[in-house]
Amino acid sequence: MKFVLILVAARDKIALTEAMVRRIREHVAGTEPVWLSPGEAAEIPCMVEPEPELVAAALDYAPVDALCVKSRGRRKAVLVADMDSTIVTSETLDEVAGEAGIKDRIAAITARSMAGEVEFAAALRERVALLEGLDIAALERTWRRTEITPGARELVATMRAHGATTALVSGGFTWFTARVAAELGFDIHRANTLLDDGSRLTGKVAEPVLDRDAKRAALHEIAEKRGAKLGAVMAVGDGANDLAMLADAGMGVAYHAKPIVTAQAKLRVDHADLRALLFAQGYPASVFRS
Repeated sequence: MKFVLILVAARDKIALTEAMVRRIREHVAGTEPVWLSPGEAAEIPCMVEPEPELVAAALDYAPVDALCVKSRGRRKAVLVADMDSTIVTSETLDEVAGEAGIKDRIAAITARSMAGEVEFAAALRERVALLEGLDIAALERTWRRTEITPGARELVATMRAHGATTALVSGGFTWFTARVAAELGFDIHRANTLLDDGSRLTGKVAEPVLDRDAKRAALHEIAEKRGAKLGAVMAVGDGANDLAMLADAGMGVAYHAKPIVTAQAKLRVDHADLRALLFAQGYPASVFRS
């Protein structure tokens, strides 16, 4: 079979049933399904790539993601992941802004940037300028509140255990990516650098800004250093700043993404957690690491 359709349920909302899988198997004229995680994920080999909207309708729009991938080359040698609202649940810059009492003001700019309404680098400089004079201790307080996205530990640990190179590439800040990378075991992390005078933020970010094009360039560079073709790369992100790297990766996944991203990404995870990226590669839950 040329394709594999992977069904992944939002495990905190619904259980994937035999009846649901059977219904989709008939819909796509697939062969015998394989359960990757009982009640959570199953894959169905098929010859023709089904229309996502038709699969969703066949599932009665239940909170189940359907990802169709080519059956060959599913397991990837490189993972390149965005950080904010992807590997962590929050936008760290917005949370830092909360320490300055201007979260709503900065979050509004963030939302426009992630939606692709304003150019990323200009929006980043504008937001950072509003933080001038903020005590750098606010970064530590923000970090203590930062939560890792469900499934992120398993995604990184499992791919590393099977030999993949894992990279965190963010339009956020190295202050946070360094900590997230250490917490989860990413091999590489790249982001922007917030400038300070030793005690307070200066309101500036080091140039050049790591933007959409820089993320794409990082993906290419990391793949080249690994000796992997782009088809062997998985990328995941949620905002307009991630579009270029998602497009170039062999498996680019929009994760709980902004409308501009979901409209362009071939693979989407709208309901499940980051474990879905392992199921998409054919990993059964029995081999997950954490």
